[in-house]
Amino acid sequence: MILLYAALVVIGLRLAVLLVNLGSFPLLQPSVPRRKVRVSILLPARNEAHNLPKTLPWLLAQPAQEILLLDDRSSDPTAEVARQLAGHDPRFRLLRGEELPAGWKGKNWACCQLAQAASGEVLIFTDADVVWKPGALEAVLAQLERTPGLLSVYPRQQVGSLAERVLVPLIDVVLLASLPYPLARSPFPLAAAANGQVMAFTRPAYQACGGHRAVRGEVLEDVRLAQRIKRARQPFALALGGSLIEARMYRSYAEIQEGFGKNLGAFHGENPLLLLLSALVHLLVYTAPWLLLSADVGWLWVGVLGMLERLLVNLKTGRDLWEAVLVPLAPVMSLPIYLRAWRKTYTWKGRKYAR
Repeated sequence: MILLYAALVVIGLRLAVLLVNLGSFPLLQPSVPRRKVRVSILLPARNEAHNLPKTLPWLLAQPAQEILLLDDRSSDPTAEVARQLAGHDPRFRLLRGEELPAGWKGKNWACCQLAQAASGEVLIFTDADVVWKPGALEAVLAQLERTPGLLSVYPRQQVGSLAERVLVPLIDVVLLASLPYPLARSPFPLAAAANGQVMAFTRPAYQACGGHRAVRGEVLEDVRLAQRIKRARQPFALALGGSLIEARMYRSYAEIQEGFGKNLGAFHGENPLLLLLSALVHLLVYTAPWLLLSADVGWLWVGVLGMLERLLVNLKTGRDLWEAVLVPLAPVMSLPIYLRAWRKTYTWKGRKYAR
C-alpha cells in the first residue's frame, strides 16, 4: 500500500504541474515584431552533412541579416554541403572552427566562436537538426521583444521509429510536468530550463551572463546559461515551437541512448544514487501499475493517470495522441540510457569526454 500511495502522490503532483502549464506555457504564434533589429543566426555544425539538406534551406529562407555556420572540424563533408546549399547568399558565412581547447565541450566552444564573429543585436543559436518554418524568426523576435533577454524554444519533436515515439517526447513531459512556467519565469535561478536547440539572446543579455565562455565545460550548457541569465537579472522566457519550429533529433534507438545518456547524468548532478532513484520511481509510476493490477485496483488509477499525463502533453505540443499507450514502455526502454549515464566517460560527435 505504501508504494501505491507513493505512486499516486508522484503522478498527482506531476499532473498538477502539467495543468498549470497547459494554461500558461507559451506556444509560438505567427506574429510581426514591432521594430527591426540586426539578427545573427548562429549554427554550430559537426558532422552534420546528413542534416543540412533538410534544414539549412529553411534557415536561409528566414529574413535574418546574417547567417553564420561554423564547421567544427567535421570528418564528413559538412562544409562542402553547407557551401553548396548557401550558394551566393550574401548573408551566409562559413567559418572554420579552431582546435578545441582543454576544459571546453565542443558545442560550447563552437558557439563561443560564432558569438565572437557575429555582428547582430540579437544572437540566435540553433542546431543543425532544427527546421525553421516560414514566419518562425518573426515569431521568435516578437516574443523576444516582450522578454528582451533570453528566449529558449522547445521545437516540436518529429519522430519515426517506435523507440523515438516512446522516448523522445519525454523531453516535453519532463518540461511540462516538472516545472511550473510561473516558477520558470521567476528570479529563482535553480528553477530554470532551456533547450540548446534554439537559444535567442539580446546581445546585452548574452554579455551579462558571460556567454558560452562562462559555461565552457558544462554538458547542460543551455540550463546553466538560463540560470546565469536569472542571476544577471536579465529577462527570461520559454516557448514551445508549435508548427513553426520543429526538429528530429534522433533516428534510432542507439542514437537516443547516446544522446540522452550524455545529458541524463548531468541532469541528476552526476549522482549515481539519484540516477537509481529516478529509474526506480519511473518504473513504479509508469510500468509497474500494469503488472500489479491484480494486487489492488488502485494501480489501475496510477496507470491511467500516467497515460493521461502523456495524452495532455501531446495535446499541448501537437503530437499524436495515441502515443499515450506507449507510456509503460518508456521506463523499461530508458534503462540502457541510465546505464550510459553511470559511465565515467562518454563520446559525442566523435569526441570523448570525462564526466
